[in-house]
Amino acid sequence: MDSLIINMPSIDDQLAEFKELFSFFDDPMDKFAQIIDVGKSSKGLDEIDRNENTKITGCTSQAWVKCTQNNDNTFLVRTDSDAFIVRGLLNILEKLLDGRTAEEVLSVEAKDILGNIGLNRSITSQRTNGFISAINKIHQEIQELENAK
Repeated sequence: MDSLIINMPSIDDQLAEFKELFSFFDDPMDKFAQIIDVGKSSKGLDEIDRNENTKITGCTSQAWVKCTQNNDNTFLVRTDSDAFIVRGLLNILEKLLDGRTAEEVLSVEAKDILGNIGLNRSITSQRTNGFISAINKIHQEIQELENAK
């Protein structure tokens, strides 16, 4: 039986999908409701994975990220938060970065994501800083996993 190869959409293509999703809403409250809906699809992390090693510093909510390396040199990115909006924002990151190579993940910047999908003017500076901290934590974990090879 031949193996099935699934081509993953590019990060730019996925950003375009998120931009389209959020472009339907003019009211920031509607965008927040959509972010919460995105967060509801998150699998989250097991309790054991919500710890000091995976905690995102610089986020006002409790938030965690865990990255592991797959056998094909791509990375599994999982996130979680105790706040609905933050969980949604983190799930956007998870959907964009999960299954990507180190090069792809490390090329992504928080401000580009928020700007590309139209949320840069909708979320508070505090949440923006937390989002940046989440990206930085993911980059740090990926670099550590790459260096451990």
